Amino acid sequence: MVASFVHRYLDPTESLGEVLFGLIMALTFTLGAGLLSQREEIRGLVVAMIGCNVAWGIIDGALYLIGSLFSRNQRIHFVRKLRRTTNEAEAMAAIREEFGLEDEPDMPAEDRAAFHRVILDIMRHAGTERARLRPQDFQAAAIIAVLVALTALPGVVPFLLFNDAYLALRSANVVQLCLLFLVGFRWARHTGSNPWGTGFAIAGLCVGLVAVSVALGG
Repeated sequence: MVASFVHRYLDPTESLGEVLFGLIMALTFTLGAGLLSQREEIRGLVVAMIGCNVAWGIIDGALYLIGSLFSRNQRIHFVRKLRRTTNEAEAMAAIREEFGLEDEPDMPAEDRAAFHRVILDIMRHAGTERARLRPQDFQAAAIIAVLVALTALPGVVPFLLFNDAYLALRSANVVQLCLLFLVGFRWARHTGSNPWGTGFAIAGLCVGLVAVSVALGG
């Protein structure tokens, strides 16, 4: 399946986040187009929407590569700093600061200490060569670019089906809202949340963000 292929390179948070980003951009264009009166202007804005999503897909993919390289080299820099510590207490303090576990499920203090001890032992034997981009990083970046670009297409289909630009525009809005709900629905599967509640919450939040963007001229 497509989802399993995507999640070989991106975790669900990353892939669903990119889809949301693309849909928000596309919805901003189609809602903004509703402020126009000329059919040619609306069609032109829809074409611009496709180009914008493709461009931002490429930009997002490039930023993913930069972020991946930065994150790995940041961790390698930490290993080097860890090796410069002068005693066990200083090393453990550095480990606790780097791996605080604040966002992890609650656990007893002794388990947290045991985790930090294991991480310290592992980090002491970790390599310190500068990180480089790997083939799978470029594959993940390409997937991001495609995901963001493809989110523009559902908003284009109604313009291919209907001659009435207003009807096509409103149909595009409905399709995009349904897709925002679907993303939230699928997000809930990975977090154990209520799918319907999460779907409506995500869709509502995104519409609010789009409304702010349109109001500010975005």
